[in-house]
Amino acid sequence: MAFIDTIKARAKADKKTIILPESMDKRTFAAAETILKEGLANLIIIGTEEEIAENGKGYDISGATIVNPHTYAKTQEYVDLFVELRKSKGMTEEKARETIFNDYAYYGCLMIKCGDADGMVSGACHSTANTLRPCLQIIKTKPGTKLVSAFFLVVVPDCDMGDNGTFVFSDAGLNQDPNAEELAAIAGSSAETFKLLTGHEPLIAMLSHSTKGSAKHVLVDKVVEATKIAQEEYPELKIDGELQLDAAIVPEVAASKAPGSEVAGKANVLIFPNLDAGNIGYKLVQRLGKADAYGPVTQGIAAPVNDLSRGCSADDIVGVVAITAVQAQAQ
Repeated sequence: MAFIDTIKARAKADKKTIILPESMDKRTFAAAETILKEGLANLIIIGTEEEIAENGKGYDISGATIVNPHTYAKTQEYVDLFVELRKSKGMTEEKARETIFNDYAYYGCLMIKCGDADGMVSGACHSTANTLRPCLQIIKTKPGTKLVSAFFLVVVPDCDMGDNGTFVFSDAGLNQDPNAEELAAIAGSSAETFKLLTGHEPLIAMLSHSTKGSAKHVLVDKVVEATKIAQEEYPELKIDGELQLDAAIVPEVAASKAPGSEVAGKANVLIFPNLDAGNIGYKLVQRLGKADAYGPVTQGIAAPVNDLSRGCSADDIVGVVAITAVQAQAQ
């Protein structure tokens, strides 16, 4: 069974309610039809009658709950909550209404905060910042979280590296230039995520252009320090660095460059030194290696709110909804 099929089976076993707020995009409705047909989640689509009619034409979304913010019975409750949560920032009722009517991601986050949904998937036609800002303002971070980060779940076909071709690439969607402490926190969150989604042991590689001192540079120093912090913070995990990508995933290279490492040659969680490396890396594997790349999926928020690449397909949305449902099961 393909990895994403395993995730879908888990989603079906304990259906959660997931919000799709981008009723202005036809991919939302194509994905919704598949999600409902396969029974992956209960869906809420936010939009006006006009938006639903125009963009949902030709798709069977009869099993979804349609919520029009302008007429929904609980809208005033959501407005009141928004004002209460943001009053220290000058939020007024008028401004709250304007915000949630013009940006459905805010409305969706308020529904989650009130317990009316379990998670949300957005970003097909909005930036990462526009997707994550509402949830950080309303839902907040999970207790004990040091840093909210974003990963891609990458599944490479016909690949015996990683976990039978399955990897977590992190941070590949949010933090632009994390320092050593932040990289260590990303490693800890990513290991937890990998275990949740795969059920297998995470083997975490802290990536660099250097392996075990082969190069000297402040950028290498950051990864070396991050590895040290992560090993001290998470002694139960197998973490090693600094490692070049080939030393991290190719056994023959690992034997030469990092002999004796518990991680080198076997890594399935790849921690990139910055967002440039992570974003470029996942897109190279996705486009040249024909891999499935689901995300960016967030970690560290009190309820799962996940992003999409604006170049995503409807099938990508389906996959991220299934992942979001599994995350919600673990909340």
